[in-house]
Amino acid sequence: MADTLEVRPRAETQLEQHLAEVQLLLSRHRRIEDLVHRQDMPRHELVEEIVHRQHLVELQKLLDRLDDQTIARILETLAEEDRVTAWQQVAEARCEAILEQLAEDVSEALVGARSYASVRNMLNAFELKNGRLTQVQVDSRADLARLNPIWVDLVAPTPFLRAWVGKHYGIELPDPANLTDIEASARFYVGDDDELHLHSDFLLDKPDEARNVAVAFILHNNILFSVRGEELPVFRLQRLRARAQPGYVTSGMEVLLDLYDADVEYSADTLENIYADLDRIDRKVLTPHVDDNVAAEILAEIAKGENVNGRIRRNVLDTRRALSFLMRSRFLSQEQHDDARQILRDIETLDGHTSFLFNKINFLMDATVGFININQNKRLSKLTAISVVFVPMNIIAGIGGMSEFTMMTEGIPWPLAYGAFVAFLAVFGVATYIALRYFERRKFRFSVRRKEA
Repeated sequence: MADTLEVRPRAETQLEQHLAEVQLLLSRHRRIEDLVHRQDMPRHELVEEIVHRQHLVELQKLLDRLDDQTIARILETLAEEDRVTAWQQVAEARCEAILEQLAEDVSEALVGARSYASVRNMLNAFELKNGRLTQVQVDSRADLARLNPIWVDLVAPTPFLRAWVGKHYGIELPDPANLTDIEASARFYVGDDDELHLHSDFLLDKPDEARNVAVAFILHNNILFSVRGEELPVFRLQRLRARAQPGYVTSGMEVLLDLYDADVEYSADTLENIYADLDRIDRKVLTPHVDDNVAAEILAEIAKGENVNGRIRRNVLDTRRALSFLMRSRFLSQEQHDDARQILRDIETLDGHTSFLFNKINFLMDATVGFININQNKRLSKLTAISVVFVPMNIIAGIGGMSEFTMMTEGIPWPLAYGAFVAFLAVFGVATYIALRYFERRKFRFSVRRKEA
């Protein structure tokens, strides 16, 4: 018990010491900054910048040595102006962990007190201006309060950012890492406040890999919220189109439908790339001779095409399920119903293409494996010919190694006897090989005559 009581004052003493050091650096920074402001000297801005950074660098080094909890307690104790100055010196990689340990009012005030390159990438808000979808930079809740967005897009958001945005709009934003439900009831449903929830897969086709990325959509008060783990080409395409074409979208539901439409179009473009790759593979496979190295390259390319084709098939199937759910709901207008039906018709055409590609991939796979088997049979045929040539020679050589051969060559010098025996073996082997070649050519001429007849 005494040890526990001793540890607590020690921790509090260290916290007070660190707080005093931070306050001392901040006070020195303010005094020198005021002094430089009052001085009239040449190159004033350069001098001010150098002096301005002097104590802030020392403060940054001090904060780097402290743990997250200590920094949080110091920030809560500082005055508002000093708190913002100290918060701007905290390494950005640590900001998220420190914000989670701060009091709610303090954390909300500090979120907008500095610019976050990562937050700008994670949070994108879009509102309509003159009929165009315009992206607005959001760094704090105050920025969101001034907006009237129709689309709020979050890319790999941190838990704090999801909670911050969700609390502002009165919804709960899901973690993109947990969007793995298979059952439709868990992926497409209407919430208690009549908000629409959809979890859909979107295709991501990179040169080195292809995969489906899960995206969560929430339509609440005509605002579309999208949460995903990484950037997707479909979303970039949607933003470019909406910014370039006035009246392209007018509501969150139209943004959602256009995202699905863009995903189908992106899948169609990817299918065209697969067609081009398979045409190139066709020319390789249909050559008279395909060696094993070329066959291995062909198999690797075919496997890649099959993987992408399977991803596309799964992607459009998931899109069909999402659109069917939307059409059964009461959220679509008649015009939006027509748009959804048109997207479903496009998906039906893609189904035919994916089935054709599966058949073509299977044909190319079988043809390539057939060439590998032919090459293997050729090697086995050569080994068989060699064995046919050497088997009789081995039998004769076995006879030559018996004692009877020594008795039969008695009186003949052994170099001469065995030399003549070896020469006989060589002549016998050559004669066997010539006989095999003769019968092979005779068989080939016979097969040609049958074809001509």
